[in-house]
Amino acid sequence: MTASRRGFLMGAAALSAAVVTPETVRAMSAMQATADWALATADLETDVAPRAMRLVHGRVPAGLAGTLFRNGPGKFRRPGGSATHWFDGDGLMRAFRISDGRATMEARFADTPKRRYEREIGAVVTPGFGTVGDPRARIGLNDDANAANTAVMVAGDEIWALWEGGSPTAMSPSDLSTRRFVTLRDDLKGMPFQAHPRYDPDGTIWNMGLNGGRAIIWRLNADRSLHTAQLVDLPRACFMHDFTATARHLILVLQPWVFDRPGMPYASQFAWRPELGTQVMVVDKADLSRRRIFELPAFSYFHLGDAWEDASGAIRFDVAAGKDVAFAIEGARVLVEQRGSVPGEHAVLKLVTLHADGRAEMTSSGVTAEFPKSDPRRAGLPRALTVHVAGERPDRPLPTGLATWNWDSGTSDYFNFGETQIVEEAVIVPKPGRSGEAEAWLVAPSINLPEGVTELHVFDAARVADGPVATWRADVALPAGFHGVWAA
Repeated sequence: MTASRRGFLMGAAALSAAVVTPETVRAMSAMQATADWALATADLETDVAPRAMRLVHGRVPAGLAGTLFRNGPGKFRRPGGSATHWFDGDGLMRAFRISDGRATMEARFADTPKRRYEREIGAVVTPGFGTVGDPRARIGLNDDANAANTAVMVAGDEIWALWEGGSPTAMSPSDLSTRRFVTLRDDLKGMPFQAHPRYDPDGTIWNMGLNGGRAIIWRLNADRSLHTAQLVDLPRACFMHDFTATARHLILVLQPWVFDRPGMPYASQFAWRPELGTQVMVVDKADLSRRRIFELPAFSYFHLGDAWEDASGAIRFDVAAGKDVAFAIEGARVLVEQRGSVPGEHAVLKLVTLHADGRAEMTSSGVTAEFPKSDPRRAGLPRALTVHVAGERPDRPLPTGLATWNWDSGTSDYFNFGETQIVEEAVIVPKPGRSGEAEAWLVAPSINLPEGVTELHVFDAARVADGPVATWRADVALPAGFHGVWAA
């Protein structure tokens, strides 16, 4: 079925329902930070101009040059009302540029209609994932609520800030200025383009967008022009932040967080129904009508690793698997309030195997993990290593370390900074002229809490436990971001 905007019910209809006045008391309470990790969700009031970062540890690896672009929320609170969920802050694009052994840092807010209007009235009024919103919200189309705050992809001479429910936002890679919403075809304007595109070795890009029991499957050419956009029906309407892919298949993981009723905030539309179990839908890239469904015990998730197939036809992929959705509902709210205990158990890295005969199983690594990443040179191909953040504890809501897990040997290589740092997702940067899976650098920012600044670290993927081989330090702190991409 070829996709069209007319044939795909836009999420703006839901965004217009069930909004109430924000709780000013809660907003004021959030401004009175008490937690030692509060810098992770502190408001950035203005853009951060380019500035040099100071090398404070180690030596910069020869041949490491490029830019780490990262996206995430950077502004939550305004005098007349605030966002009440971590996923709803204004998008802030960061650029960490490394050249000739030196590093610079800069950050700029995405200039979206949502941000412009809320700055004008001095209040956050737009409903979101976990923020109820206010009758003053101006919502006509999806992109009126677009915060451009989740991920980033490189698109020729642009970078695209990605959100869950609407268009990519094109920005300049040189100065991070906002250009426009991206429309890949006129009749698809405003259609959801999610935060986790998957890449084929030939440069083809796959992505999806969700609305209820249907998904739009985007296929882009290597130059980021549209190849096709096609609608597929799903066996259940549920929340999906991510999907994964092998060389031949798309894999959609349908957790039992299923649509229950309309309303806002968005998360309130779903109910956790573990008795339904988790379904995995495998779709043939060459023919999206060819699908298989696998059944697994219930688990929740936000992020999946790249998938691969072996000679037997079995499909494998890893997932940061949780037991429920307590963090998504309440934990991310506590992070913005900057006080209290964050509910929910931390995710554990697990390997899903889908056998050719229809059986499905999960194997646990036993390690706490989020943001699983793998070698971009092996996207969709067999691999052993997964890179992930680590160190979260029941009394500690955010990562403090970085690790790799080897699925072949069942071993972890782990470095923990301790409670002085909040560690963000790493990107994998292959070493020039090398092809081994561990022959790469891991580049990751962190927030140094005692110093009150952002740092940038480089690890050797083969020796993570040795700690950073180089660390630069800025003179300001940026709030914690979500996802990033490396541009060489």
